[in-house]
Amino acid sequence: MDLSNKTEENLTFMVEGIKEKLQVINSSMIKPESFDLSTYEDIHEIYTMVNKKDSLTPGEMQALLAELGKLRTA
Repeated sequence: MDLSNKTEENLTFMVEGIKEKLQVINSSMIKPESFDLSTYEDIHEIYTMVNKKDSLTPGEMQALLAELGKLRTA
């Protein structure tokens, strides 16, 4: 998948990947439809960072969830 293309499909793929990596229990908290393409670059940056790490500390997870909360449009 070419994530350099700014599409809804890619955005959904990245949000789902972030949710999986963060092991989000309440998945309704992070729904792909809650983000629009204007946040694509920020989501891509988070997705890339999350996938470079083998594991995340609880503090990192909290910070990422807070950042995703700020990016939500709905």
